[in-house]
Amino acid sequence: MADEEPRKERPKARFHGRVEANGRLCAEPGCPEPGEFRAPAGQGATADGPAAFRWLCLDHVRAFNAGYNFFNGMTPDQINAAQRPYAGWERETRAFASSGADRPPKWSDFDDPLDALGARFREKMAEARGRADGKPLSGDDRRALKVLGLAPDADRFALRSRYSELVRKFHPDRNGGDRAHESALQAVVEAYQHLRKAPAFV
Repeated sequence: MADEEPRKERPKARFHGRVEANGRLCAEPGCPEPGEFRAPAGQGATADGPAAFRWLCLDHVRAFNAGYNFFNGMTPDQINAAQRPYAGWERETRAFASSGADRPPKWSDFDDPLDALGARFREKMAEARGRADGKPLSGDDRRALKVLGLAPDADRFALRSRYSELVRKFHPDRNGGDRAHESALQAVVEAYQHLRKAPAFV
């Protein structure tokens, strides 16, 4: 019968973060208990990576946690800065990484993150607006304009002028043989070839 089948033993990990010691002892001198909980051994990260850690038993990790002080070693000004409601928004994080085509707001330019988001929204609205002459712009047209750094209302003369300017800047025959910008030059040429045939510039 199914009820007579042997039951699998469930791990006795009653506490979050417990790792089987497998013979590892608590790092506190003289403690014979297994070291099953990880705790920092020093202050903060190093140039090579995160701070070192040590293994403690349950009682000693509880004592460590009870005495831990995030603000230890900080000046009053540093503590005040760390307690601001938007502390940390000034740092660019991996979540806001960008390839350069559509850069996020630079948080350090704003006192409040909501101001940064509002500025980003206004920038997006400006990019999405139509042309004053009523000529249509497709998504590819807008992307090409962005590559060239042109506004949606740019005319054919502005397109040619900007193209010539960027070719002089990126072409190795015009900038002393520097080939570091060949990919940028290719993007500029492709954007120009697309736009010069687009309905808005014909």
